[in-house]
Amino acid sequence: MLLTELQADADRTNVELARLVGLSPAATLYRVRRLKETGVIRVISARLDPAAAGFPLQLYVAATLGRHDPRSTRVFEDHVRALPQIIAADNVTGEMDYLLTVVAQDVTELQQVLASLATRGGQRLVSYLRLEELKPPSRLPLRPTTSAAAEPGPRTRQRRSPS
Repeated sequence: MLLTELQADADRTNVELARLVGLSPAATLYRVRRLKETGVIRVISARLDPAAAGFPLQLYVAATLGRHDPRSTRVFEDHVRALPQIIAADNVTGEMDYLLTVVAQDVTELQQVLASLATRGGQRLVSYLRLEELKPPSRLPLRPTTSAAAEPGPRTRQRRSPS
């Protein structure tokens, strides 16, 4: 329940979140911290509208490397990580090696990004202009579970029963 509520709106206050999930604010804060520490929650961030933020061009670029040795792969991946216009990148299987999500302010900026990828090992770059968002990134389809199994709680000492 806690993860579901965080996915719905991570901007809620801890007190409001605690009320929604039926925990005390202290227990809620502890559980959220544990979920971050264990890597279940990677990051809490704002989702911006690229066009409203000045990036009207949004594309998917399918990239295939010319060489597949460790050095060539590292050079390409390091470059992908360094380019701010590449807002998401995945190594994939199939006809291409990478699927990149790219934003650009104009065609000139897009050409520069594509040229830089080509000079860093991208032999085949196929771009797909994003026309419309049909479904925004969505929540994970979490199944209702007991809170003890899904979300770690505070550790408590167990009392031994007298024998």
